[in-house]
Amino acid sequence: MNQIKISIPFDETALGIEIPSDAVVYQTSYPLPSGTAALIVMDALRRPVWSLPLKTALAKRRNGEVVIVVSDITRPIPYREFLPEMLDEITSAGVSRDDIRILVATGMHRPSTEKERRYMFGDIANQYKIEDHDAEGALEKIEGRSHSGRLVFLNKSFVNAGFRIITGLVEPHFMAGFSGGRKAVCPGLVSLETIQTFHGYDFLNSANAVNANLDGNPCHQEALSVARHAGVDFSLNVVLDTQKRVIRAFAGDLEAAHLEACAFVRDHACPGVLEEADVVLTGCGGYPLDATFYQCVKGIVAAIPAVKPGGLIIAAGGCREKMGSAEYCALMRSCADDYRGFLHRIRSAEIVDKDQWQFQMQTRALEKVGNEGIVMFSVGLDDSESRYIAGRHQRVSPETAAKEIQAFINALVSSCKRLAVIPEGPYCTPVSGGNRL
Repeated sequence: MNQIKISIPFDETALGIEIPSDAVVYQTSYPLPSGTAALIVMDALRRPVWSLPLKTALAKRRNGEVVIVVSDITRPIPYREFLPEMLDEITSAGVSRDDIRILVATGMHRPSTEKERRYMFGDIANQYKIEDHDAEGALEKIEGRSHSGRLVFLNKSFVNAGFRIITGLVEPHFMAGFSGGRKAVCPGLVSLETIQTFHGYDFLNSANAVNANLDGNPCHQEALSVARHAGVDFSLNVVLDTQKRVIRAFAGDLEAAHLEACAFVRDHACPGVLEEADVVLTGCGGYPLDATFYQCVKGIVAAIPAVKPGGLIIAAGGCREKMGSAEYCALMRSCADDYRGFLHRIRSAEIVDKDQWQFQMQTRALEKVGNEGIVMFSVGLDDSESRYIAGRHQRVSPETAAKEIQAFINALVSSCKRLAVIPEGPYCTPVSGGNRL
């Protein structure tokens, strides 16, 4: 049988796996970068969508700081490659360094560490004010209500800013359709209560809350309504290729720039499912996305449209930071063996538990393939944790991971199982029934 070799990002390396030449490989089709990240971003800032150029727009700013919202370490945006030039553009508009604040949109993720800030921002980590959002800290209520009718409480620095810039990575998102844009504000800068609504049972139970879809998606509608009420003065959305290089940037108006970015990603990262396979091998994005099993769930969910009912999803992720938050670990210990009971409980619960949303999304895979239908290969999870992933687990070392996954795949292929592969995991999401925007 003829073989081809594919590369799957895994922790800080990549796994070389041989697969049959007739296997279906779902992968992105992004063009090569037209220049450096700085050149691509600066061009977008100076030729924005439905907006004045950034430097011109800054001349009309209100009193207060210029606040630049950035993603946390779970998003591999190479800020260090373009943020210095972006900051120079801002200071050239007459804004002093003391009036600039970098605000990390953590949502409910943990605060960033000094090491992570140096990794993300380079030398500017020590040159500008940097703040991590605290969803349970002192927030400020803004006027208006969200799409779901909720009061909205936001980060004070953002609310009181004289000019609000949001940045983000646009990629398929398993709840909100696409990431980027409005998600920097919600869930990035909102209160715990708003995050809980955004991730609540009813929202995620919607058939429209899926990868590559904004149409009627309650997560998108909620986030966009909050961002509209908050008031975003300028946005920057970047798209990355498999090497995490910036290949396109879309800047300007909150909604128009984001929609253009989503359309570009849809065309290049959301291939239609040709035929459901018996087995789907998926990556989980590599580090930093695959640092926890919590984040690796995105790779598992990405495989759902490509696998047959009762089939097998094989996921490969580093999990160097183990399962995830303490709340997520506790939830999985109590619910992983009874996901239907978990769904029944949260359906009528008044309080949304932190991180329950991730397991709710995983139950979509469990409904299609069952607990035995998910096999997770990782280097970080030990036996005491892997019992609670609602699937099977195979611990590997960095040195043996490729060999052990290869042997597992070979055994399945030899028994005539039809194989599909999603090397990029959540960064490329096959879609069934057409890919709506």
